[in-house]
Amino acid sequence: MTKRSDDIAIVGIGTTAQGELPGRTANSIAVEAIEAALADAGLGREDVDGLITCRNLQARAGIDEQVGELLGIAPRYGATLDYGTGNFSLHLAAMAIGAGLAETIVLAYGTNQRSAHADFGIAVGGGAEMAQAAGVVHVAGRAALAFRRHQHLYGTTEEQLGWVSVAQREWAQHNPLAIFRKPLTIGDYLASDPLVAPLRRADLTMISDGGAALVVTTAERARDLPRKPVRLSAMAQRTAFRADHAPDSLLRPWLGDLAQELWTTSGFTPKDIDALYIQDATSVWVLQMLEWYGFAPLGEGGAFLAEGHTRPGGSLPVNTNGGQLSEAYMWGWLHLVEAVRQLRGEAGERQIAGIEVALDVSSHDFLKGAASILTAGA
Repeated sequence: MTKRSDDIAIVGIGTTAQGELPGRTANSIAVEAIEAALADAGLGREDVDGLITCRNLQARAGIDEQVGELLGIAPRYGATLDYGTGNFSLHLAAMAIGAGLAETIVLAYGTNQRSAHADFGIAVGGGAEMAQAAGVVHVAGRAALAFRRHQHLYGTTEEQLGWVSVAQREWAQHNPLAIFRKPLTIGDYLASDPLVAPLRRADLTMISDGGAALVVTTAERARDLPRKPVRLSAMAQRTAFRADHAPDSLLRPWLGDLAQELWTTSGFTPKDIDALYIQDATSVWVLQMLEWYGFAPLGEGGAFLAEGHTRPGGSLPVNTNGGQLSEAYMWGWLHLVEAVRQLRGEAGERQIAGIEVALDVSSHDFLKGAASILTAGA
C-alpha cells in the first residue's frame, strides 16, 4: 500500500527509561509510555477512541485488551499486531482513522525482555521450522551470510560495515535515552572479536527493556492541540513471504521494489530526505537499505558509509538517536519517536538544522517491509 496524504498527524510521543526495568511487566511499561504520550499531546484518556498495541515476542503480553484494561479505557476501536513495529502500527492507525473507525488513536509497545531473560535463540516468522532445522535460530546468522554475499558481489569490507556502528554510537553520545554512549572508534570496532563472523557485537542490537507510544489523529484535530504536528505524508508496504524461495533472498531485493513504489507514488525522492531512520536489528540492514532506497548506488553503500555521510555533520543523518545498535532494542518504535522529535525541533544537541522531511523504514527480517515519510506540520 502506498499513499500520498497529509491528513494524518502524530501529535504526541512518550517513552520510558530504556535498559533494564526489573520487576515490571511489559504491559505496565506500555501504559507508562502511553501516559507520557497523552501528556505530551495535551490529551486525556477520555480523548482516546482507538488503541493499537504490539504483542511482545516472547510472551502473551502487549494485547490491546490487557493494555486497555490497565489504562482504564474502552475505546471504539482496538487492535494488536503480532509484529507491530512502529511503521506497521502507524499504518494501521492511519487506515483505521481513514475508515472512520476512530479519530484519535494511541499506539504503544512495551517490553521487559531483558529483565525477564527472554530467549532470542529461536527462529521466528515464516519458514521458522526449516530455519531451525538448519541451525539458523537468530537473525545474526542470516545477516552474516547476507554481508558475505555483499562482500562477494561488490568487495565491501568489514571496515566499511563498521562505520554503521561507529556513526550511530557518535549520535548516541548526544542522546540521554541511549544505553550505549561510550565512544566507539573504527579501530575499536576492528579490534573486537566476531560473534557470528564477520559480524561483531557492535553490529547486533542489544536486548533491552523499555516502552514507547505515539498519539495519532486527524490533521484537522491536530491544529487544536499544543504540540507542532508531524504529518504522515506517505506510506508503503510490501511482503516477501516467498523468503528463501526468492532469488538472492539474502540481499532482500524486494526492498528495492518497496522503495520504488514509495518514490513513484508519493512524489518524494531520496534527495528530499533530510534524515533517515532504518530499523537496525543488524548493521547489515542499514547497508542494504541505503542502497535499495537509492541513497547510494547498488554495491556502493560501503564506500558511502566510509566517507562519513551518515555521521554527525554528514550529508545524510542516519539513526540520529543511535538506533537499535546504541539506543535500545524497541522494534523500531524509538526511530519514529526520534523522527518526530527532530521534526518538532526538540532533539537537543543532535538536532538537525532545517529538517523538514524524514523517512522511517523497517523490515521484518526477510518477510516484509514498511516505509513512512514524515513531514514537519503547520
